[in-house]
Amino acid sequence: MILYDFFRSSAAYRVRIALNLKGVAYDRREVHLVKGEQRAADHLARNPQGFVPALDIGDGQVLTQSLPIIEWLDATFPEPRLIPADPLARARAMAQAMVIAADIHPLNNLRVLRRLGAQFGADDAATGDWYRHWIAQGFAALEAMAGDGPFLGGVSPGIADVMLVPQMYNARRFDTPLDDYPRLVAADAAARAMAAFAAASPDQTKTK
Repeated sequence: MILYDFFRSSAAYRVRIALNLKGVAYDRREVHLVKGEQRAADHLARNPQGFVPALDIGDGQVLTQSLPIIEWLDATFPEPRLIPADPLARARAMAQAMVIAADIHPLNNLRVLRRLGAQFGADDAATGDWYRHWIAQGFAALEAMAGDGPFLGGVSPGIADVMLVPQMYNARRFDTPLDDYPRLVAADAAARAMAAFAAASPDQTKTK
């Protein structure tokens, strides 16, 4: 497998975590988002949206979007399961995951932040305020949705934890206060203590 990746992309970070948790071997190919490499013709042929991650699974098959990739991994490499099989447990886990994947991340994506500056003249301070606002709204809800731990997924990490850790990394990068989210901080710490999460971190995967 080949993962087309950017070290600081939270969506790609999620897939690196899932691959590591399942012990799936893969090669990385860096697509540098800040330099605009996602708009190159060869990458657009893999993913017409020009996003990362893109996972080449062989035989000309390339998967895109982090959640479908993780769902495919769960179906193909069942252990450890990240998305519960029980319908009710699955719905609850996916609701937690979607707070980040659907409600926080899209509003704080690089292309959105750039558009704020280009169209509305937002400077770095205004962009930072925008970023922290949407994290705070999502994290407040996710804190209320968290269970007894140690992970958001319960006694073992699940899809919500795979989503949480990259978003917590971004929150810290943008100096987001985290004192109001003790359950999220605890779940993040428990996950990052595991080798699969630690090896996927941007600090460990930056190549250029």
